[in-house]
Amino acid sequence: MKLHRATAVGRNAFTGYGAGYVMVNEARHMHSLVVLPDRLITDWGASTFEALDPEQLAPLAGCGLEIVLLGTGDRLRFPAPAILRPLVEAGVGVEIMDVQAACRTYNILAAEDRKVGAALLLG
Repeated sequence: MKLHRATAVGRNAFTGYGAGYVMVNEARHMHSLVVLPDRLITDWGASTFEALDPEQLAPLAGCGLEIVLLGTGDRLRFPAPAILRPLVEAGVGVEIMDVQAACRTYNILAAEDRKVGAALLLG
């Protein structure tokens, strides 16, 4: 699916997605990543839902975000509460959804100048 840019130039936005990939600012990514309005974390240690642990989410707690959208792959899966603890303890909201919903939601929140991050598990 192709998405249309609705955010300010110079800020990251999802411009497409499909089976096993997302596009950020027209660049295709096929590995798990974190998308923030002003930067990408392409070397995020998380690879699959099954391997997700609190240490992989902990760095996001210090990024000044209001909310983190956790994309759990091609389907919605809820991680154990202990995995989300670093974000919850830092007062960061967490929404769990599939990757495609996370891409759409990120674009909407970013267009509203919300402090949002999308942590996407593509593996």
